[in-house]
Amino acid sequence: MANRDIVERSLAAVWHPCTQMKSHERFPLVPVRRAQGPWLEDFDGRRYLDGVSSWWVNLFGHAHPAINAAIADQLSKLEHTMLAGFTHEPVVELAERLSQLAPGQLGHAFFASDGASANEIALKMAFHYWANHGRPEKNRFVALEGGYHGETIGALGVTDVAIFRDAYGPLLRAGLTAPFPSREEDGARAAADALEALLARHHDELAALILEPLAQGASGMRFYHPEYLRRARELCTRYNVLLVADEIMTGFGRTGTMFACEQANIAPDLMCLSKGITGGYLPLSCVLSTDEIYAAFYDDSAARGFLHSHSYTGNALACRAACAVLDIFEREGVIAGNARKAASFHEIAAPLAQDPRIRDFRQLGTIWAFEVPSDDPAFAAKAFAIALERGVLLRPIGNTVYFMPPYVIDEPQFAMLVDAARAIVDASV
Repeated sequence: MANRDIVERSLAAVWHPCTQMKSHERFPLVPVRRAQGPWLEDFDGRRYLDGVSSWWVNLFGHAHPAINAAIADQLSKLEHTMLAGFTHEPVVELAERLSQLAPGQLGHAFFASDGASANEIALKMAFHYWANHGRPEKNRFVALEGGYHGETIGALGVTDVAIFRDAYGPLLRAGLTAPFPSREEDGARAAADALEALLARHHDELAALILEPLAQGASGMRFYHPEYLRRARELCTRYNVLLVADEIMTGFGRTGTMFACEQANIAPDLMCLSKGITGGYLPLSCVLSTDEIYAAFYDDSAARGFLHSHSYTGNALACRAACAVLDIFEREGVIAGNARKAASFHEIAAPLAQDPRIRDFRQLGTIWAFEVPSDDPAFAAKAFAIALERGVLLRPIGNTVYFMPPYVIDEPQFAMLVDAARAIVDASV
């Protein structure tokens, strides 16, 4: 089969996500036949360096032998069973290990399938927690300006990215929006002061504050100072509002620590995990909760239980893959290794950082980003195509070009990302 055949069949049968399908009249799909390490390969044998970790999920490269072996072993034992009234070893092991790794006392794991589901679950838990405490009026949420928490109806209600939210506005129950903090400590403190004023006015009706710790992804890789997280934790405690940390993108080492919250030395009441949790192999997400939240649902009454389920909750294959991912972190010292790589890669990216044609070159952990001052509404699609011509997968967000490669990438491969980005700048500015 050739590229053209699979592309034509896909366009006829598959409705692709976050895509205006008509755009593929000008920008063809990229058909992937196989993948290995940081490389994707099409049906004609051409390879593409995966500079965005296949939408931020692939931590240790494609077809990783240890994850492959774990899934193959699990296939011979148990592929799936319902988790209502049943349990199994991989889900128990994963829950225990995540609890041990997470900051604070997040001792209970509720599993789902994807990041939006995890955030939806956390919002429902927060509301139901207060209802079980006789405070049903605490049923609204506050989120940060520019925040993104998924595209299900509840998650969109706390998402502040217009292209995702506005089309479905009539379906949403809008929350409150707090100002976005800056990367400077003074700016973070000013935003925290604004959050305090908001909580002082509305805390009696607020169930939770939800935020992406340290880095907003979908609004353009916007970073902020850890001081804001520290203050947010303090304020949520003072005003009796739960703190939900959406670590869907930031978790599992992406910002330089296992979880971004660690950089502010705080623990949320609910933590949402997904994306890298299985190394990009299988759909899985998780909400970790404190003992206090869990206890509010523990009762003889079914109505006081947490009423949410997925048919594939705690899938055994996905949980086994996630445990294999945690094994790699432990065995290979990934966090420390990433820090060494990031320092080296930052030097390779110096020509971009010094290029006067771009704006706000920035780096956090293994995320690099900058803005290209182009007025072309098709900039992102054209930049995507320019990178592909050079054998690199980059997927700009608006005018933001970013790198979020798998952790297994090496220096020559990172240099390919930089060269592709420079080609994008040369063609656009």
